[in-house]
Amino acid sequence: MSDVLRAPAEIKYAEELDWLESIDDSPKPFSWRLSPKMVRLFILGSERADGLERDVAQKWFGDRSFVERSIVTLASDRGLLLIGDPGTGKSWLAELLSAAISRNSTLVVQGTAGTTEDHIKYAWNVSMVIAKGQSRQSMIPSPIMTAMEKGAIGRFEELTRSTSDVQDALISILSEKYISVPELQSDGADAGDNIVFAKPGFSIIATANSRDRGVNDLSSALKRRFNFVRIPVVTNRKSEAEIVRFRTEELLRRHAIDLYVPPTLLDVLLRSFADLRASAAAAGSDDEKLESSLSTAEQIGVLEDAVLHSNFFGERTLTARTLASSLVGSLARRDPEDLAIFNKYLHGVVEPRGKEEGGAWPEFLDGGRDTIATLS
Repeated sequence: MSDVLRAPAEIKYAEELDWLESIDDSPKPFSWRLSPKMVRLFILGSERADGLERDVAQKWFGDRSFVERSIVTLASDRGLLLIGDPGTGKSWLAELLSAAISRNSTLVVQGTAGTTEDHIKYAWNVSMVIAKGQSRQSMIPSPIMTAMEKGAIGRFEELTRSTSDVQDALISILSEKYISVPELQSDGADAGDNIVFAKPGFSIIATANSRDRGVNDLSSALKRRFNFVRIPVVTNRKSEAEIVRFRTEELLRRHAIDLYVPPTLLDVLLRSFADLRASAAAAGSDDEKLESSLSTAEQIGVLEDAVLHSNFFGERTLTARTLASSLVGSLARRDPEDLAIFNKYLHGVVEPRGKEEGGAWPEFLDGGRDTIATLS
């Protein structure tokens, strides 16, 4: 599938998953394609102590215990709820878990204010219903129902964005493991066709944005049917640097870009985000902090913007000026509040650091100032 913009994890890493499956001799729960140990290895990468013939690259960067608890939860009767700030890798972890366990990460419901119970259970093909009446053939199963029928992992993105009555449709699915279809006849030849039972291996991974707390809080009944795994914002410089490098290399390969990204500029980006986070933590009000969550994902977005700009309009090497322009342009979402915050940061932190350390910081300062002047 080289002609798709973004292949799902089970296709992108198909060869690696096939190899892991071929050497996997550990017990597997239900219909899992890989054992829990191999699922963890696929996500977190291999180590020398594993004694494998080939290296397995790390794909998700975070605490090992988060991955292990997620895997254990999916082997139980409960659903898994990943909670965290935007950009903490919740969806990516959910995709990797689904790909490793059932080789299908695309059975996804996207939670929004417009999500209905039909998106979770089933709908009807109106033309077939008019022609032949309601039947299993004229029913359109939701991704969750399809996961139940296949014994696979179903995903529900941004669960708290959907309304409470829609959320509660999951309660019976998670507890009873079946969906009733009352529109179908339950007697005669069609007996049993009005219930869709979940096959072994079925579970649900939901994600929730911690910044959406209070939008549509989960009911106590639904909370009891999920195990919660809280994914914190990555603040460790080393871990964050690994994530940014991993995503940058992936970006360059995807776009077939041959462009040099100096390690010193990655350090400038990391330190800038650390500075802005510290400033946001010390701010007395929302007006004194950037609207951006300053997550690792946003950091990757800033770098992606700078890399693409350098490739198409620059000198095929990333410069501090371009990086600063991307940082301000990507994260300044309110005018004039965010621009004032950036201006204060440049004068209070970057300018003295440039005089003290030199390096890329003076050029970074000029690029930031010019972008602010353009946007003001």
